[in-house]
Amino acid sequence: MLSFMLLSVLVASALGCGVPPIEPLPTRVVNGVDARPHSWPWQISLQYLRDSEWRHTCGGSLIATNWVMTAAHCIDQTRTYRVYVGKYNLVEEEAGSLAVAPEKLIVHEKWNPIFVAFGNDVALIKLSEHVTLSDTVQLGCLPPAGTILPNNYPCYITGWGRISTGGPIADRLQQALMPVVDHDTCTKFDWWGPTLRPTMVCAGGDGVVGGCNGDSGGPLNCKNAEGVWEVHGIASFVSGLGCNYVKKPTVFTRVSAFNDWIDGVMMAN
Repeated sequence: MLSFMLLSVLVASALGCGVPPIEPLPTRVVNGVDARPHSWPWQISLQYLRDSEWRHTCGGSLIATNWVMTAAHCIDQTRTYRVYVGKYNLVEEEAGSLAVAPEKLIVHEKWNPIFVAFGNDVALIKLSEHVTLSDTVQLGCLPPAGTILPNNYPCYITGWGRISTGGPIADRLQQALMPVVDHDTCTKFDWWGPTLRPTMVCAGGDGVVGGCNGDSGGPLNCKNAEGVWEVHGIASFVSGLGCNYVKKPTVFTRVSAFNDWIDGVMMAN
């Protein structure tokens, strides 16, 4: 049972994770900024085919050489997808980047697309081939099961989402400092209230920076006490009032609530 429960953690640990060869450049700037190229090497771009053109739709995290973690709401079984690893600039050809077709798209069985706030917004993509780890392609670490970060813990959202509400998506990978908002604060009446479930984690909410369309599925990256980056959140939803509305922080699926599900899917497939 122990080996089953810890599979996702052990796979990543055996191969190395969360310590990028190109170190991110942390910033205290509240607005999103261009990330240092390839400094978040587990970040992937999930793209779908439309009118003979590949289009970015969501982010995600490479958690094993043939597994990607993303949001359930990013997956439409009628679409043709590809996963781009090693990307920084979506509009340029880049050495070390690779597009891989999915073999399986597995959405959490309790995900309800009509009621996003019910939670379980998590999915796994099994790739049709193993990718080779390099300076630009690395694995993201998962936090230990049940981990809860304290209020104001510094984390970074990364993605190619819209740079403002209704604006264009970014060409270059963006990063933004988004401190954690603890459950007690985020469930206050004038914040998210009872909408927020214990399997979710909030970050941001200052009215300046937030996740936006195109960031969905991407990671909330938080460095642990040993200096290793862990993916604590999967970008899930923002307020209908706007991507960076005050006291409506970006809501993420809390990864540490789904370790068992992730392990079970990887074991069974």
